[in-house]
Formats: sequence, C-alpha cells, structure tokens
Amino acid sequence: MIFDFLGEKKKAVIAMAHIGALPGSPDYDADGGLDKLVVSVLNDVAKLQAGGVDAVMFGNENDRPYVLKAPPEGLAAMTALVERVKPHLKIPFGVNFLWDPEASVAIGAVTGASFVREIFTGVFASDMGLWQPDCAKAARLRHALGRDDMKMLFNINAEFSYALDQRPIELRAQSAVFSSKADAILISGPLTGQAVNQSDLRRVSETVKDVPVFANTGVNKDNVADILAIASGVVVGTHFKVDGDTWNPVDAERVKRFMALVEKLR
Repeated sequence: MIFDFLGEKKKAVIAMAHIGALPGSPDYDADGGLDKLVVSVLNDVAKLQAGGVDAVMFGNENDRPYVLKAPPEGLAAMTALVERVKPHLKIPFGVNFLWDPEASVAIGAVTGASFVREIFTGVFASDMGLWQPDCAKAARLRHALGRDDMKMLFNINAEFSYALDQRPIELRAQSAVFSSKADAILISGPLTGQAVNQSDLRRVSETVKDVPVFANTGVNKDNVADILAIASGVVVGTHFKVDGDTWNPVDAERVKRFMALVEKLR
C-alpha cells in the first residue's frame, strides 16, 4: 500500500489536471475569467476519471513565466477553482502551485487535498533565479492548519533548474526523508514532459525504503513498464494530452490505453 487514500493499490498513477493561466499571469484570459478555467479543468478531469487514473493533481503549469512566490490573486483563484471542481471528483486529489511550497500547502489544506507536491528542499540555479525553498515553513503551516494527514510529495530534482547541492541524488533523497520528513520522493526529468533518468530512479528506490518513490515527468506507454518495475508510481501530464503536447486538452483515448496497460502491470 502506497498511501491510505489509494486503498490497496501497489502501483499508482497520479494524473495532472492542468489549470489555464490564473489571474496575474501574462496569459490569463480576463474575458473568460474563472468560469472558463473551471469548464476546461472539468472536461479534463472527466476524461481522466473515466480512463481509470488513481488520483488527480491540480497544477498551474500555464502560469509562465513561473514565480517562486504565489501572488495573492493566483492563490485565491486556484483555491476557488479547486473548490468548484471538488464536487465532481470521485477519486483523491492533490495540488501544486508552481513553485511555492507554502502556497501549495495552504491550498491543499483548506480544500481537503490528500497530498501536495512541490520542491521542498535543496538549493537550485533556475530559470526563476536562485531557488531556496523553506521546507520547515511549509511543514509547520501544514501542522498549524490541522492537516498532518495531508501527504507532502518532495520533488527533489526540480525541472528548469540545476541543483547546487551536488551530493548524489540518492543521498539527497535519503536526507529529505530523514531531516525533512518527506512522505514521498519524486524524481523528474530536466523539463516538463521529459523522461526521468531511470538510473537515478533506481538508485533512489534502492536507497529510500521507508517512503514511496515516483517518476514525476516524461512517463508514457513506451516506458511505463520499465518505470513501474522500479518505482511505486508515476505522475502523468503530457502523455495524456492530445498529440502528447503539454498545453493541449486531455485525450480520453490516450488515458484509457495507458491505464489498460498499467492494469496489466500491477
């Protein structure tokens, strides 16, 4: 069992529900407003649930260029959107406000999310500048909001960045579990939609025994068998989209084909 909220599943598929650009972002559609964002997400969620994914994760991938601190208007809008979509969910959900650990925890806590994902530890040179997340503040916020049950999924090798901490990745993972109480470790590729280094994934999985290890990017029908032979689960966004393009809507048939394969593997 990976997490209580996933029941007896031994290998999990968390699907991304990408939100359109939020208020404050350059690509935000002020004419369509929050209603348009909700309709788009509901359409994607319906296809993901029908396809059989185990959980969905709301993310603001369209808020480019990304920020390291959530603006109030974006924080408020994402919270409101999740609350409006919740009644339509039949499976567990999580949230991730890129790239702000405290915002992710805050949204997740008040909306009743089962988990949150973020960069909680490390120091990175990134497209957004010097990146120094504060795990202690995020963990203390979770506790202050009465949500110790909400799992914190640690993405330890952030996309769009270079880790200034040059310890081997398996040691960084082990350290995150020991010193920062990570509930799961996620391993990413260099960019959204790009595959993880399976050697990294294997070394982390062989070193970290107490928490699940997930492949966080670039999982598709061609590599999922190899990845699930190593990892506890996968996070899938790009592969579920029309033509495998991150910015397109979810393709229902892609989801069904992928999950049919996964069911044979677990």
